[in-house]
Amino acid sequence: MNARSQMFDLAVEGHQADEAVASIFHTVLFHRTHGKFLYSTEGSYSIGTIGYTDVDCDFIDLTYVCCSSKRLDETLKREISLFSEQLRGNEGTGMGQISLEFFQKKPRSRWLFQPESIPWEVWTVRLELITLASEGERQVYREQMGELLADKIFSIAEIMNRHDYLPKMPSQSELDLIFDTSYPDCQPYLFKVNYSISGPSSGSSVGSTVKKLIKETLAL
Repeated sequence: MNARSQMFDLAVEGHQADEAVASIFHTVLFHRTHGKFLYSTEGSYSIGTIGYTDVDCDFIDLTYVCCSSKRLDETLKREISLFSEQLRGNEGTGMGQISLEFFQKKPRSRWLFQPESIPWEVWTVRLELITLASEGERQVYREQMGELLADKIFSIAEIMNRHDYLPKMPSQSELDLIFDTSYPDCQPYLFKVNYSISGPSSGSSVGSTVKKLIKETLAL
């Protein structure tokens, strides 16, 4: 199976990195999470409700919606924080990418082996850190980044409405092959977060384009 993939390229200041990634990943997970499954028999079940909450960003003019699961939020925050700390660190290059990968497990024929993990959807955010010269530039970009991420969130909703592949709803005995059942208040599809820090940017980077646009905006 070839996993379908979506890529987002963003240039942000260091303090905006966590919120930018979280807004995209939380939006994706909001569409890829169900309430808890309640089985009456092996093939008969009902799905519980799932709460949601608004998140107001501190460093970007943006409000987005996410599942109101404290543990799910903690999981994402932990993974994103590890990535952003390396991105901002002394040995970091200021460029990197982080992916939210959904997968399903396929049992192997021999019981000694762990189930095979088969990815079916991957969402990747490529980040480049930039440094703006003044508070005026920061305020302009705070607003521009909010508009840009709002567009990304809208595009995610459009993508989710396509009739693309999703793992079929499992029987009770196969539930853990498709969903992460460890959360007490929700049931996301199995997922993991991967990230890498890449080499230095070129002169034609997203960050260079962003700085040029900000200067043009301030000159108006």
